[in-house]
Amino acid sequence: MMLENLKIDVCEANLELKLNNLIIYSWGNVSGIDRNKGIVAIKPSGVSYDTLTPDDIVLLDLEGNIIEGTLRPSSDTPTHLELYRKFPNIGGVCHTHSLHATIWAQACRSIPCFGTTHADYYYGSVPVTAQMTDDQIATDYELNTGKVIVETFSTLDPDQMPAILVANHGPFTWGPTPAKSVESAVVLEQVAEMALKTSILNPELPAISQTLLDKHYLRKHGKNAYYGQQ
Repeated sequence: MMLENLKIDVCEANLELKLNNLIIYSWGNVSGIDRNKGIVAIKPSGVSYDTLTPDDIVLLDLEGNIIEGTLRPSSDTPTHLELYRKFPNIGGVCHTHSLHATIWAQACRSIPCFGTTHADYYYGSVPVTAQMTDDQIATDYELNTGKVIVETFSTLDPDQMPAILVANHGPFTWGPTPAKSVESAVVLEQVAEMALKTSILNPELPAISQTLLDKHYLRKHGKNAYYGQQ
């Protein structure tokens, strides 16, 4: 029953992508994990969101072996699995090609933190990976996509920065649940658009001050957070 609930959660999270205008056609995927069982649930490759049901969701182990399902899992599955293997606190991963976040990714630029809206969710600039080499692209491309994400976080905390831009490609986001990974994708698209337009209006604008960044991020996520209800 727990795995059936995971399939339902992952299906609903995938459907949220379309409801929030983050995808067109089948350009995106969400997964979730049962950490106790080591089982990942993910959207099948190329299946329309208009017909997607929990029965379509594919279950795999962390090595990519299919446990349940008759459809092929998302082509991005190796990326998701690498993130689950290396980021032990995450419970959901989301990948889209949302417009403004992808613009920053294609420009190979991180998204600067210009204001408090961004700071409420991300502790600093949303990073961009290095561009992948020809060898990384030619061999185990999706796995290497996960590896370049993990390498980017060698000095960053994935719990404080639940998003990244893969250079020339697009955004990946994550969270403690599949639904939270989608929430991060929704917020990322919003701050990506805001940052793009802000940089057009004021190309010389510096990033938010560390003091204001700390205040807004830590009041929601710090050990003494006081935002919202306990």
